[in-house]
Amino acid sequence: MTESSQLHSRGRFITLEGAEGVGKSSLLPKVRETLERYDIRVITTREPGGTPLGEQLREVLLNTSEPMCAKAELLLMFASRAQHIETLIEPALASGAWVLCDRFTDASFAYQGGGRQLGTERIGTIEGWVQEGLQPDLTLLLDASRETSVERTQKRRVLDRIESEGDQFFERVRQAYLDRAGQHPQRIEVIDANPDFDTVCESMRQALAPRLEAWLSLSVDA
Repeated sequence: MTESSQLHSRGRFITLEGAEGVGKSSLLPKVRETLERYDIRVITTREPGGTPLGEQLREVLLNTSEPMCAKAELLLMFASRAQHIETLIEPALASGAWVLCDRFTDASFAYQGGGRQLGTERIGTIEGWVQEGLQPDLTLLLDASRETSVERTQKRRVLDRIESEGDQFFERVRQAYLDRAGQHPQRIEVIDANPDFDTVCESMRQALAPRLEAWLSLSVDA
């Protein structure tokens, strides 16, 4: 196999992002179904979590009763991510599988950088060390108004530690996400998550279609 063929045989990395209540968890299976129609082998995962150690860290991050400082929260997120990349994401991509992940590092820039007001510089430094250049091939950013998000999260029986934050926190998170989209327009596709679910699904398919056409064409040519 040529070097070019080896490059194109590597799987693609797709992430879903967005604040609480935008519908990521509902949309992710639909994204998977869309990919599998093309006979793509898909592995779905999430952050924080995705590995046994990551899930333990997720429990600490979301449900600890002890007050947690913003720096500790950020470092625990990246600890989970480092394990995730090393033991699941990279091996899967190398095997040719496509990885579909509910949140990745854009969430750290949004939640800890924006929501916790830690800024971007330190996060970028940790990102470079932990990820060693790994970035999603495509990020679908679901964006909804705070009013829509609140209406949807109120239907949940129990909110975790981060979901329980106030409006100002989540407005900062949303703005940080939109700032990331403006900085990385080739990678991040913003999807309006305010309409009904069927409309959001159709927007997702339209965002995926040109990428799939280009990627699968490359695979065939390889």
